[in-house]
Amino acid sequence: MGMKRLLNAGVLAGWHWLDRAGEITPGTRAAARFGSFGAGTSIGFPAATLMGTRSIHLGSGTIVGRQATLAVGYGPDDPNLPERGLVVGDRCVLGARVTIVAHASVEIGDAVWFGQDVFVSDAGHGYQDPDLPIGHQFGGHDPVRIGSGSWLGHGSIVLPGAQIGRNVVVAAGSVVRGVVPDHSVVGGAPAKVLRRYEPGVGWVSTRGDVRPVAVGHFGGGLTAATTARPRPGSPAR
Repeated sequence: MGMKRLLNAGVLAGWHWLDRAGEITPGTRAAARFGSFGAGTSIGFPAATLMGTRSIHLGSGTIVGRQATLAVGYGPDDPNLPERGLVVGDRCVLGARVTIVAHASVEIGDAVWFGQDVFVSDAGHGYQDPDLPIGHQFGGHDPVRIGSGSWLGHGSIVLPGAQIGRNVVVAAGSVVRGVVPDHSVVGGAPAKVLRRYEPGVGWVSTRGDVRPVAVGHFGGGLTAATTARPRPGSPAR
């Protein structure tokens, strides 16, 4: 029992050391391979895949979780990499096992947070040649934008061409395509707007009920009624 306890302590201490030593931070050789790598930014150890890093630009104070895939292009020797294929802003948090694959352009604004297992890509596969394997049919490239202040829940998928506005909430497990307006809550597959902010009214659902505007990090200050209420002229829930 004593030996098992000793070995366990040694393994955990060793893993903690590897975790810290393997983290990619400014000044490391791995960080120098990126197009830009901001102050205070880190990529957790171990990463899954980092490819086309000279086309990846990470802002300052951004945290990327373990087992992340950040990739630009079709392979490590792709000669046609865009200069700014993947751009991530300042103060972002990209959860563990995030996958972002860019071929033309994926842009993520400031203070965007991802849950774990989020997938984002600006390209898909074709399927229209019946004799060619699907994996060999490369689809078009359609840039993706995710606005500042947004939150993407666990397991969200962002498809090519998605344009997500500012301060948007994407519910866990949603599949996002097309345009998502600023200050909205979306969910489902495909994701649909569930609630939007209307100045002077509050957060209005598609059924017409209203949730109040709450201010502060913990929502302690309310600027409207303290309970959800029907929007004038709409049926109550």
